[in-house]
Amino acid sequence: MTGAIVVGYTATDAGADAAALGARLARSLGAVLHLVIVLPSEGTRNAAVPPERAYEEHIRRQAKEWLEDAVVRLPQELTRTGHVRFAESFAEGLIAAGEEFDARLIVIGTAGGSIFGRHRLGSVASELLHSSSIPVALAPAGTAEQDDHVLPRVTAAVGNRAGADNLLDEAAAIATESRVGLRLVSLVPFDVPPGLDTGAIRVVGDEHANEVLEIAKGLLPEELKAEVEEAPGDTVEDAVAHLSWLPGEVVLVGSSRLAQPRRLFLGSTAAKMLHELPVPMIVVPRTRAEAGVR
Repeated sequence: MTGAIVVGYTATDAGADAAALGARLARSLGAVLHLVIVLPSEGTRNAAVPPERAYEEHIRRQAKEWLEDAVVRLPQELTRTGHVRFAESFAEGLIAAGEEFDARLIVIGTAGGSIFGRHRLGSVASELLHSSSIPVALAPAGTAEQDDHVLPRVTAAVGNRAGADNLLDEAAAIATESRVGLRLVSLVPFDVPPGLDTGAIRVVGDEHANEVLEIAKGLLPEELKAEVEEAPGDTVEDAVAHLSWLPGEVVLVGSSRLAQPRRLFLGSTAAKMLHELPVPMIVVPRTRAEAGVR
């Protein structure tokens, strides 16, 4: 599978995290890396404050300098370039750049104020996750400080329904091209009201999780061997916290069943995962009525 990696870059810690994850993915996949800074297009500026030509030129020059500095600091063996684009919003500009460069992934960093190693969705991430037709990779805070040069493993979080073909295809492709193992994980949370027979619910949940995992495993290419693992817990957050994670690995989730076909929408399970997830998450658009993680 071909395709470039597009990074939504800003001269901030979040931008550095996104660039680091983009470099890790590009090196693992043998992809071209594009760093993109998006500036407001002319029609989105405040009409009450007339633009000054000198100021606009200064902003453009500054953006180019930021990109040049970021590109130089990326691994030299990568094919990487920097671009300044203009759009009504940062997310819109990234989606347009993704289409322009035939991107397989758009990478962004977490919002400011995040705990080290954790995610916090900002306005750009939220807009992307509601409008992009290209998978979006979210880099947790502190990614730039990790010494992870390639992906060590790919994990796919399979939801409580089978049939996440696009999620499995993307996970299998990334694992195969990166020459690393694939792990299929089923989250089995037990958010149930007090007083119910949780023991019986657990038995049924375990059986269903095993069934879904086996179905998902059967949809993978024969030559790709995948390990399967349940992640039981009282909540989604608890289940994720009890999973083991390799430094530098990524987890893929499918967008919600509420998403329009070939568009993203972060479902409730995936959103809860982000609270505890210490590794990057890649959200993959659905192509059919089912989603990977709801």
